[in-house]
Amino acid sequence: KGFETTKAMLMGRVLYEEWAGYWPTSEDEPIASIMNDMPKYVVSSTLSEANWNNTTIVNGDVAAGIQGLKDSTDGDISMSGSATLVRWLLANRLLDRLNLLVHPIALGTGQRLFEDTPTQPLELVSQETFSTGVLNLSYAPADA
Repeated sequence: KGFETTKAMLMGRVLYEEWAGYWPTSEDEPIASIMNDMPKYVVSSTLSEANWNNTTIVNGDVAAGIQGLKDSTDGDISMSGSATLVRWLLANRLLDRLNLLVHPIALGTGQRLFEDTPTQPLELVSQETFSTGVLNLSYAPADA
């Protein structure tokens, strides 16, 4: 599916800084053009300016800002990484769909995605297994 239905990207400050350092000069086409042209929203209380094309900083009342973004975007708002932001979106019931890629590797250490996250019942809405053994799992909030 890729970016077919994605109309905006949402990210935290760390991912923004990584991607803003890479994509503007990348020649990895067609993804570089897609990333550079797409509207981007970075949630941060510390970032004072965003120099990457089509980037808006979301701060202050973040919940209202993200709800406004959801209401005004005709299509999907996608994310990659940003575990802290995913936890916050889940806790504030602003996440409509959670797509997880489960890779067949046991690391033994690392950051837990759902660490310190309030219980959020989810239901599996789709699943796919890639030829590499990676599972693509899609969840939506379960009706409470």
